[in-house]
Order: sequence, then structure tokens, then C-alpha cells
Amino acid sequence: MQLQNLEMSLLQEISKRKTFGIISHPDAGKTTLTEKLLLFGGAIQEAGAVKSNKIKKGATSDFMEIERQRGISVATSVLAFEYKGKKINILDTPGHKDFAEDTYRTLTAVDSVIVVIDVAKGVETQTEKLVEVCRMRKIPMLVFINKLDREGKDAFDLLDEVEQKLGLKVVPLSLPIGMGSDFQGIYNIWEKNIQLFLEEKKQKVGESIVIEDINDKKVDDIIGEKAAGILRDELELIESVYPEFDREAYMNGDLQPVFFGSALNNFGVRELLDAFVEIAPMPQPKESDTRMVKPEENNFTGFVFKIHANMDPKHRDRLAFVKIVSGTFKRNENYLLVREGKKMKFSSPNAFFADKKEVVDESFPGDIVGLHDTGNFRIGDTLTAGEKIQFKGIPSFSPEHFRYVNNSDPLKAKQLAKGVDQLMDEGVAQLFTLEMNGRKIIGTVGALQYEVIQYRLEHEYGAKCTYEPIAIHKACWIETDEKSAEFQEFARLKQRFMARDNHGQLVFLADSAFSISMAQEKFPNVKLHFISEWGHSK
Repeated sequence: MQLQNLEMSLLQEISKRKTFGIISHPDAGKTTLTEKLLLFGGAIQEAGAVKSNKIKKGATSDFMEIERQRGISVATSVLAFEYKGKKINILDTPGHKDFAEDTYRTLTAVDSVIVVIDVAKGVETQTEKLVEVCRMRKIPMLVFINKLDREGKDAFDLLDEVEQKLGLKVVPLSLPIGMGSDFQGIYNIWEKNIQLFLEEKKQKVGESIVIEDINDKKVDDIIGEKAAGILRDELELIESVYPEFDREAYMNGDLQPVFFGSALNNFGVRELLDAFVEIAPMPQPKESDTRMVKPEENNFTGFVFKIHANMDPKHRDRLAFVKIVSGTFKRNENYLLVREGKKMKFSSPNAFFADKKEVVDESFPGDIVGLHDTGNFRIGDTLTAGEKIQFKGIPSFSPEHFRYVNNSDPLKAKQLAKGVDQLMDEGVAQLFTLEMNGRKIIGTVGALQYEVIQYRLEHEYGAKCTYEPIAIHKACWIETDEKSAEFQEFARLKQRFMARDNHGQLVFLADSAFSISMAQEKFPNVKLHFISEWGHSK
């Protein structure tokens, strides 16, 4: 009987949880939307976007100093709040392309995604790349078209653009009434009501007016005859052009509902949240190297998708962010770190509530817990109650930029080495050590990372570094028999370009695409990979 009760309570906890990521191009208003969702969930009292005393408060989810300075989100934040009896976990991702790798990894930890698009700019390249990753993984997506209080593209042109550029099949669940200076509000197709935009109270939203019949004369009185006529025509068009919303198709990643609004003005955000709570998936099963792991299994499993060093610069603490896949995670219980084969227990696992961390006794599938880490974890690690499995799908990509890293202060060599190691474990960049002379090379997805690394080394580790250019085209992870004559010859010819990554894996730092194709032709048994994921699962 007791076991049954435990199973029942686990199922109840699972069904309460919704864990999703927000993705977009920089400046589409993603961080503002995150903040407004927290505001509706009662997790914060005041929005950072409200300019009080001319001091612009930093948005709640950007809690790293360099982000405040640059105004872009460079680290994925985890935020949680309760809404309508559900526990919502948001993973806010960096929009900036230089931090795409962090975003790709975060997408392994979400069960659904909200894509934010700027009404004036439409679909931008970074959004295309991120949506492609979601499509590949069949992650359910909702689209939020933002900044309707500004002049922008026609709603139907935008819907077409979303379908064509992102390869999605959309179904609008709300529709703007006017735009920019003519913006009057939103007709909520999902709940059949009109939400009026009160211009003079920018931060407040008018009451919803329920409309049973769109042809009701009341609609003309509320928004004017002309706008009402346009709205009726548009709704007719939607019925004839777009499919009906089908939750199963949405869950399978085959249909994407679209909402319109203005996050800055709290507009259309509640509609999005209400629909999301109703339709978004609860925690989903996840593939491991041996089997599919289901959330409702009794035994705990989870994986590390992010490591954040120095959450609090006063204490040298690293937090490993673990997404719980199955069972119940309990404080002070022994769990197996599969890669190391060692048991660990955690006395103060953190949960995140808006911008606060609190110690939790137990957490459930879908939740993200922060575990204090003294350097044991790597991104992609699996933790279990004892089973030896490894979760799949947490990649490291070949960097696009490479530079030698040099120490500017000989007295601080230790601090520099420690700082670089910790930042690499965090996945900010990748470190390669040349076999020939032991020189260190930092590889990043985007050039902006070099500034972040320099800044953080100085401010968090008291170490200074300079960079020196090096001509490398791509890092290729090598899969081969290192004892074979073919590999020995390859290594002899390429000795200037041979290095080890942070995990000791052998890497060929190719200086051009031509040298990669020549190597593949000449040494067929030396396999070259541009993603190191195969190396994790060894």
C-alpha cells in the first residue's frame, strides 16, 4: 500500500511540472518575456524593465556581471515559479550566436520550447538554427510574436515567414487588433475573448472581455467598426487557411501554436501562459545508451547539462545543473556518478525560485537542481541511484575560433591554470594542449567568448591572460587505434597539429578544409569527428 502511495505521489508531482526553454535572436525580447512570466507567476514583484529613478534595474535572469554590462544573456539561467497549481521551470537561453553551444546543451534539458520573434524583424538567422535543433529533436514548440506595440510586419506575412523560414506548421491561437500606433489589443482565439490595450497604463493590462460570438455588435462598440470588420475577415481567413489546433500534433513537434503580444507591456503574456500550462508536455522519457528512461520509474536518474563557476564570487563555488529524468532526488542520499564509478551525496542541493536559490529536500522529474561541485562534474555526466547508464545527446561542437592563451603574470600561473580549467568544465570554451610543446589553445564558438574568459579570469580568479592568433580551421576528434602503423604515420606527418582536449581525447587541429579531406583520403582508418559526443559515451 505504501509503495502504491509513493508511486501515486511521484505521478502527481510529475504531472504538475512543465520544463521549457525560451529561444530567440538577441533583442527579440526573450529576457523581458521571461521576467513577465515570473511576474504573472508571482515570483517577482517588480519588473526590471520598469525604469525607476532613472536607474535601469538589470533583468532578473541576467545575474552575471558581464551580462549586466553588455545587456545580453551569456549564461543560461534557471527560474522556477508556481502558476495555477503547476510548477513551471524556465531555462532562459542566451540569444547571442557566440553562445549557441550553451543553448544547444540547454535544449537537451527541456520538454518544450517557446520561440520569441520580433514583429518588426521577423525570423532571423539565429532563430532558424535553434529551431532546426528543436525540429530535429521533435521538441514541441510554441511561437510568441513580440513587440506588437511597435510598427511591424503584417500578422499573416509573419505567419507565412515562420512557416517558410522555420519549416513549421503554424496555427494562430491569438490575433492582434491593429499594430504599432493602431494597436488596440488581442483577440484570444483559444479562449474567445478580447484583451484591450490601455495605452495610458503601459504596465497594466485591461480586463478581458469575453466574446461568445465575434459577429456580436458589442465587438464594434469596443474596438470600432473598421477594426471589427478587419478582425472578422482575418478570423474567417484563419479558419479557412490554418488547421485546427491538435494537441497530439503539437506534442509530436508537427504543429506549432502562435501567440501575439508585447512582453514589455505585459500584453498577451497571460494568454500565452494559460495556454502553455494547459497544453505543454509534462516531463518526457529520455534515451540512454542502453534503454529509454521513463520519468515515473522509482529510481533516480539525471544528467548535468550545465556547470556554472562562481555563482557567488565571494565563495569559490561551482554549481552543476542537473535535470532530473526519473524517480525522486533526495538530499543526503548516495548517488552514483557513472563516469567516475563513485558514490556521492549532496547536503545542500539548490532549487531556483526566480533569482533566489534555496536548499531542497527532494526534487522530481522535470526539476533542475543545482549541486555544489568541487570539480567532480563534467557537462554530460549522468547521475543515478546505482544503474550504470549514460544519457545521450549532449554534444561538444568543433569551435570556430582558436587562439593561443598566454599568461600575463608569471606569479599567477596557478590561478590562471585553475581558472581556465574551471571555465572549460563549464563549457564556456574548449581547451586544447599541443602534444609537441604543451602550449595551450582556447577554442570558442564565437569571438565574444574570449572577452568573457578574460574578464572572468581577472575578476574571479585574479589571473590575467593575453591571446595570440593561430591559423586553425577546425578541431577534429580522432577515433582510431593509436597503436596502428597508419595512425603512427598520420601522427608523424601531422605532429605540429596534434593536441589533446580537456578530457585527454586526441584532436587534430586542421589548418584548412583541404588538409582534412587529404587526411581522410590518405588515412581512411583514422576517423575524424567534428562533434565530440561519440567520445563521451566511450
